[in-house]
Amino acid sequence: MELKETKSPVYNVKAVPVEKVYANDYNPNVVAPPEMKLLELSIWEDGFTMPCVCYYDKENDKYIIVDGFHRYQVLKTSKRIYEREKGMLPVVVIDKDLSHRMGSTIRHNRARGSHDIGLMTHIVAELTKAGMSDNWIMKNIGMDKDELLRLKQISGLASLFADRDFSIPAPQTMEPRDGED
Repeated sequence: MELKETKSPVYNVKAVPVEKVYANDYNPNVVAPPEMKLLELSIWEDGFTMPCVCYYDKENDKYIIVDGFHRYQVLKTSKRIYEREKGMLPVVVIDKDLSHRMGSTIRHNRARGSHDIGLMTHIVAELTKAGMSDNWIMKNIGMDKDELLRLKQISGLASLFADRDFSIPAPQTMEPRDGED
């Protein structure tokens, strides 16, 4: 198999006005207030050490976050950081369709060990509705069959099981044993 030569997005970091950056509506990553304060302090003390990962929507001239939502939030809400950075957010751009961006978001979050089960369930539902197979979902967001099944069960959407054959076994009658009535 021949390796395709690619250049990692991190070699193309650019400063983007934060007003052109928008959150996605599927990020299941949740950060508690104490950790957000720590993130703000970290960015204040060390600067931005990692860019946000975004998709560039050419039609609307905006950047949609794939990973880095909380770094983006810090820039928007911390006056001292906003002023020091002159309202510019470091970003790298990936060019992927929505399903693949969702997969990227989940992989980034899971690699850090943080995600919200309710939003993960929503993402599994959206990917399934978008026609992604169970194998695609498991491979691209790093889950096993049991976890995927649990998330589909939690969602309670029958449509998530449309590609499965299910049958309900016929009830078994209990035959009395010899000598029992």
